[in-house]
Amino acid sequence: MRTTISSAAVLLSLMLIAGCGSNKTVTGPAALGAGPISASAVTGPRSASTTTQTSPVGVASEIPAYYDSMLFTINFTEFPPGSESTLQKKNPGLNFIYQSDPGLPGGSPFISVIDAIPTDGMNPLWEEIQIAFTAGHTPRQLFSDDEIAAAKATGEITLTDTHELYHCSVVAKPR
Repeated sequence: MRTTISSAAVLLSLMLIAGCGSNKTVTGPAALGAGPISASAVTGPRSASTTTQTSPVGVASEIPAYYDSMLFTINFTEFPPGSESTLQKKNPGLNFIYQSDPGLPGGSPFISVIDAIPTDGMNPLWEEIQIAFTAGHTPRQLFSDDEIAAAKATGEITLTDTHELYHCSVVAKPR
């Protein structure tokens, strides 16, 4: 029995990792040409106004993301517009990826924040939530979904659902 469970866990992990490397049309970070992780080169998911291009495969679509103050590498591809309703009906347990455009003061990117990893109830479907800092609050890097919830509760930020869905996997542990 233990071998069956272990084999199933390995197979599921491989499916999650392999599923994000497809050649799809996207408007997310892959369309920006994000390569290996570099805080100056990667800005995370983008709004619908980003130019649409064909997604690179593999490491070209990897970006950094914080989870509970630990920096992970994630790989993701945006689903085509209009597929959100069908995907959500089939799998209502979405995770969230938080992004803040246009970034931080001085031109530094806001590194995305995710609310789950494989050992914490992660689902391969992610919905982008935009963070906007309210008047009188200087944009800053947030490092966890708990920190985002606290900032929202104090009125420091507002959250907007972009209704953009991504197929994601966590491909590297914290550095």
